[in-house]
Amino acid sequence: MKCTRTMNSTMLQNSAQDKILDAFVRNLVLVLVGITINSINGVFVFTFFKSSIFYNDPRYILYIHLVINDMLMVGLSVILSVMAYAWQNVPLPFCVILLIIADATHKNTPLTLAGMAVERYIAICKPLHHHQICTVRRTYILITLIWGVGVIPGLTDLIVILIVRPLSIFTTGLVCSSTKVYNTPYHEELSKVMSGLYSSVVWVILVFTYCQVLIAARRVSADKTSAKKAQSTILLHGAQLLLCMLSYIASIIDKISAQFLLADRTKVPFINYLLTNLLPRLLTPLIYGVRDKLFYSHMKGHFGCKLLIVRVESTKQ
Repeated sequence: MKCTRTMNSTMLQNSAQDKILDAFVRNLVLVLVGITINSINGVFVFTFFKSSIFYNDPRYILYIHLVINDMLMVGLSVILSVMAYAWQNVPLPFCVILLIIADATHKNTPLTLAGMAVERYIAICKPLHHHQICTVRRTYILITLIWGVGVIPGLTDLIVILIVRPLSIFTTGLVCSSTKVYNTPYHEELSKVMSGLYSSVVWVILVFTYCQVLIAARRVSADKTSAKKAQSTILLHGAQLLLCMLSYIASIIDKISAQFLLADRTKVPFINYLLTNLLPRLLTPLIYGVRDKLFYSHMKGHFGCKLLIVRVESTKQ
C-alpha cells in the first residue's frame, strides 16, 4: 500500500510539474510572438510619426490607426493570457475594464478596414470631392466614432452583468477571462448577435466599394491604374477581414481539430489562438505598409541610413 501511495504521489507531482512547464512554455511563446509583432508594427508607427508628409493624408492616418489598434490588441491579449495563469484572483472591476478595451480593439479592426475601403472608393469614384470629404478633421472624427461603436459590445456585456448579477460580485476576484466573466446565456446570445451585425455591415461596405471601384475602372475617363490599385487594396481589406473573422469561429475550429488530434487536444486551442488572433495582426503592416511605395521609401530611408551609419562606424573601428 505504501509503495502504491508513493507511486501515485510521484505521478501526481510529475503531472503537476508537466502542467506548470507547459503553461510556462505557452506563456513564453505568447510573449515572444507578441513582442515580435509589436516590434514590427512599431517600425511602421515610428516611420509615420517621423515623416510629417503622412500627417495630412487621411489614408495614412487610418492606416496607422489600424496598426496602433492592432498593437493594443496584441498587447492586451498577451497580458490577459499571462494573467490567466499568473494572477488567479483579479479584481472584477479591473478585469472588466481590460476586457472592454480588448474587445473594442478587436471590433475596431474590421471597422477601420471598412473606413479605409470607403476612403479609396471616394478617391477613385469621386476624385473631385475627395479633398472636401476626406479631410484630416473628419478622419479623426471617424476614428472617434470607430472607438465609440467598437466599445458598445463591451459596455453591453457590462450592463448585462449589472442586471443579472448582484452588485456584490464587483468586490470579488476571479480569473480574468471573458468566458469566466461573461458566462451567462444572455452573453452568449449577445456575442453572436454583435459579431454577426458587425461582420455583415463591414462586408456590405467592402462589397459595395469594390463593385463601385470595379465599375469606375471600366470607364474610359477613369484613371485605370489608380482604380486597379484601389481594387487590389479593397481585396486585401477583404482578405484581412477574413483572417480577423477566424477568431469568431475559433471555438468551432477547436472542436473540429480536437477530433482529429486526440493526442494533442490540449494544444489545439493554443495553436488556434495564435493563428486566429495574433498572427493576422502581423499581416496588416506587411500588406499595406510594405506595399505602399511612398511609405516603404520613407521607412527604408529612416532605417536604411541607421544601418549604413552602423556599418561605416564598425568599418572605421
